[in-house]
Amino acid sequence: MYCTSCGHHNAEDANYCAKCGSYLVADQGTQTIPLPLPGVGRDPESNVPVEPSGGQGAALVIRSGGGRAGERFKILDKTTIGRSPTSDIFLDDVTVSREHAVVYNDGSTIRVEDRASLNGTFVNHERVDKQALETGDELQVGKYKLTFLAE
Repeated sequence: MYCTSCGHHNAEDANYCAKCGSYLVADQGTQTIPLPLPGVGRDPESNVPVEPSGGQGAALVIRSGGGRAGERFKILDKTTIGRSPTSDIFLDDVTVSREHAVVYNDGSTIRVEDRASLNGTFVNHERVDKQALETGDELQVGKYKLTFLAE
């Protein structure tokens, strides 16, 4: 199965491209196409993905890294960041831990918490364990630089 985004050959049962991280969907068994992931985040009660009610909502936008500049990820109650394909924001880079960081939105503040990652989580070029985010803050996880945008 070849990724139509970067051309990398992936295992037939792959959901994500091992090279660029694009989401792979079989197109009637003949070809795979990358699709943008819907807004991420989960309703804490049902653990089901939900859309924000009104406006674009808070988001992280990839500025650079892995050829994915411009990808936007909505931040809802809890958004995981890591190298694990089950992460809400999947970053395919060996310097990113499987469970690297979590972004929490409690309705009044949005904060990022490092999950004891080996290479750290940085906000505005400073390594942090826990940090509230403000519009325009730069979050760096491995080679990826993301900009935080509030509602």
